Amino acid sequence: MAYGKRKNCRFCISKIREIDFKNLDLYRSYITERGKIIPRRISGNCAYHQRQLTKAIKLARMMALVPFKAD
Repeated sequence: MAYGKRKNCRFCISKIREIDFKNLDLYRSYITERGKIIPRRISGNCAYHQRQLTKAIKLARMMALVPFKAD
C-alpha cells in the first residue's frame, strides 16, 4: 500500500489557539460551495482544531454570517 504525505494542521503551524466565529476569512476555505464542512481527513486539521472549526462554523450559521446551504 502506498501512503500519501501526512497533512499538517494549518492552525497548529500558525499557533492559533482559538478559532473565532466572526473571522470569516479564516474558515471560508473549510466550507464547500454547497455549505458543507470539509472533513478532517481532507483538510488535514488536528482533532482539536477541527472541533473548534466545526463549532465556529455552526455558530456563524446561527448568527447568519454563513448560509446553512447553497441555493
